[in-house]
Amino acid sequence: MTIAEATPDFEADRNDRAFLGHPKGLGYLAFVEGCERFSYYSMQTLLVLYMVKYLLLPENAAGVIGLDWVKNFYGLDGQPLASRLFGDYTSLVYLTPIVGGLIADRWLGRRTTLILGGLVMALGHFLMAFEGSFLFALVALIVGVGLFKGNIASQVGELYGPNDLRRAMAFQIFYIAINVSVIAAPLVAGTLGEKVSWHWGFGTAGVVMVIGLILYIMAKPWLPADNLPSKAKAEGAAAAEPMSRQDWLRVAAVLLLVPVLATALLTNQEIFNAYLVWADQHFQLTFFGQTLPTSWMITIDATASFSMLVAVAAFYVWYGKRYREPDELGKMIIGSLFSIAGGLCLVMAAATQGDGKIGLFWPLMFHLLNSIGFAHIMPVSLALFTKLAPRALNATIIGIYYLAFFGANYAVGTVGGWYSSMPTTAFWLFHVATAVVGLIAFILFKLFLAKRLMGDPAAT
Repeated sequence: MTIAEATPDFEADRNDRAFLGHPKGLGYLAFVEGCERFSYYSMQTLLVLYMVKYLLLPENAAGVIGLDWVKNFYGLDGQPLASRLFGDYTSLVYLTPIVGGLIADRWLGRRTTLILGGLVMALGHFLMAFEGSFLFALVALIVGVGLFKGNIASQVGELYGPNDLRRAMAFQIFYIAINVSVIAAPLVAGTLGEKVSWHWGFGTAGVVMVIGLILYIMAKPWLPADNLPSKAKAEGAAAAEPMSRQDWLRVAAVLLLVPVLATALLTNQEIFNAYLVWADQHFQLTFFGQTLPTSWMITIDATASFSMLVAVAAFYVWYGKRYREPDELGKMIIGSLFSIAGGLCLVMAAATQGDGKIGLFWPLMFHLLNSIGFAHIMPVSLALFTKLAPRALNATIIGIYYLAFFGANYAVGTVGGWYSSMPTTAFWLFHVATAVVGLIAFILFKLFLAKRLMGDPAAT
């Protein structure tokens, strides 16, 4: 996802403060993005549970068009197949936005591409109402997210002039809308899916997506002008800035960091996959005679993540006034330590289970510690990539950054399948080991490359 600079095409009033002191268009864009993220995280919350507990059961799987071919292709069935399909879906939605950006830039323009993406996503959610069209639904959702995701955030930046100090806060508000959706999706769609009908959960996601799409169409007067390719050609393309040897070294460093970051993200991305299956089978989720939906574990994680993002940011504001604040790699090293500690909580939960259900102490400690690690790694790693990016390749480097999510989710599709055949303690120890690999790589990068590439005075 790239953040475009302000352009002279947008003629709206730069002094517009109709939405919390910001342009009215920000409110529309934040709500529309919240709707899209609600639909995505509804799918991410329900998908594995739906496949394991319903769709892939023999009496239901027979009616799914193309499923036998998929089973033969992967050589998998049951929970391992569910994890593999989940990994493919959640990885490809971070790959297709690159194509969606090219379509918008070269042919259709950002607005038309985004609207098409919303329509295709809504179609995908409604196709989930029919078991037979399950695989077609996944394809539609992957294509829809690809057309939509990369073409909305850039509009936020264009609401502000080059020197408008409200820009940074605007993206924080935009991100808050995303986090609210992550919290709400399991509570609404997850509860409907588990307690009423799986199709009600998926259908709710589709309805919310349609609402967001209608709102986006209505918001046109308050949004930036479209980036129509014909207009760009008429104005002429700017000459590309030449790349220096130092720039190419930075590109090489970015390419090296992508698999490292993907490895460091593995435990966090597993939360939506095998972790949910484990929680559904072994967590004590019954209180006062009522069993909580397993998908609520995602709401717990999202709430912890949001709270720790705010808390960690506030901590470093306080810390920075008294001491020297760690640089990006320093914070990522700290985050890896918390990720390791969080993974060890899952190991402890598995090792101490005994014959009964697992109480929520160790899982809650995992979510707390992992969220602190997430707050140190995710926003900071994006800042690091922008810092490393040569001016001539800034947007491309940010696109490359999201390949880490593609890699992590694809790996989770394979690793999550090991849950059914691997001792649970060993399964989570493997995830701890991936966090250790990330920690060592970040330390080595800081020691040997940071000073040379970024002039980091703290590097040795």
